[in-house]
Amino acid sequence: MKSPFNRRHLLRGAGALIALPALESIGFRRFTSAADITPAKPPKRIIFLGIGYGVTSETWFPDINDKGVGYKLPEGLKPLARHKSDFTIVQGCKHHFSRQAHWGSTYWLTGANQYGTPGQSFSNTISADQVAAAQFGEHTRFTSIQLGTDADDRNGHGPGTSLAWDQRGKPLSAWNSLLETYLKLFGADDIPLAQRRAMLAEERSVLDSVLIEAKDMQRGLTKNDTDKLDEYFQSIRDIETRLSKAEKWMDVPKSKAPLEEPDNVLVGRSEIEMMYKLMVAALQTDNTRVITYREPGSRLLRSLGLNGNAHNVSHYRPGAVTEKSSKTRDKAHSELLAGLIDQLKATREADGSRLFDHVALAFGSNIRSIHYLENPPTLITGRGANLKLGQNLVLNEGTPLNNVWLTMLQGVGVNVDRHGDSTGVVKELQG
Repeated sequence: MKSPFNRRHLLRGAGALIALPALESIGFRRFTSAADITPAKPPKRIIFLGIGYGVTSETWFPDINDKGVGYKLPEGLKPLARHKSDFTIVQGCKHHFSRQAHWGSTYWLTGANQYGTPGQSFSNTISADQVAAAQFGEHTRFTSIQLGTDADDRNGHGPGTSLAWDQRGKPLSAWNSLLETYLKLFGADDIPLAQRRAMLAEERSVLDSVLIEAKDMQRGLTKNDTDKLDEYFQSIRDIETRLSKAEKWMDVPKSKAPLEEPDNVLVGRSEIEMMYKLMVAALQTDNTRVITYREPGSRLLRSLGLNGNAHNVSHYRPGAVTEKSSKTRDKAHSELLAGLIDQLKATREADGSRLFDHVALAFGSNIRSIHYLENPPTLITGRGANLKLGQNLVLNEGTPLNNVWLTMLQGVGVNVDRHGDSTGVVKELQG
């Protein structure tokens, strides 16, 4: 390329290569060819799909008295009928610190206390996907992939640009368009290898200089300033580890795309459908093993020919147009999810098994409907975590939702004893 690249360009490029740092201390090794990163057996993957404002409570949830495998599918889940034996609805859970009825995804995977840090009005902790990414991410080009929506369609999701929060409770950025996602995964590296190496070396030099200057400022600072500087140091370390991983993967060619470049004008339903295809492609090519997707709400409604936005529809009234819109949205989500499950079952691994057999997937929201936070919609599918699927599982009221996430994490082989306010695994969900 003829145009020069400065530090800002490099930081943006490095950030695109990974979502979270893969530390040397947990065994990340240098790869020199695509053959080196092909696992001996299919790896485990984990996916979280967040839908913001929730569902139509009266028609999405199975009857709590109709438990087990023989339950009747409610109206909102009927499009998933062909996969009934391969998903479980989990009821009775709650995030005990949940207070924000308009934040359907901010704390969905963390369960954190918003006021958990003294003196701050907002606090968060690590999300379940990033707990998995810390272990799975050392093997893939992208430690994790966060997919999101444009800034004008984030209502109902709350602060953050994705479902993912790092180990310090800081938000991780998302890829917010189909084309961006495709190009990050499969787009050609136009910058010559030698130039990319030189850019990395230059950036390391800049980071070293900044770190030295920051350390010189430490003397005589107040505690508050020291805390701020510590957080700054951690940011510098995060950049360094991102650069390290970028360097390790620099001479490994990107995967050949298993699908055509998407049309970036797709909106709503067709947008979600194509993003699901890109997710499958990312897993199929082992570009990542951890994916989150914060799905559009208002654009989905518009694509379905419905009036109103996601917030208005979430405040539906029985018999009103808003209730009809809410039910139509639920049906669309279930149809799209059924299509994703079809793809996961149809995609074959190198050993001939189905991708579906090595994936654990959660679909839902921190909000049930309207402003209700107890019993949020929680659908679990995929055979990768050895979970008991095909049932309407009704747990004791107030069971920590983090117990479900802990069960999934352990099921896919993540070495973790607890997550957030979890009190243990859900034994009724374990296979």
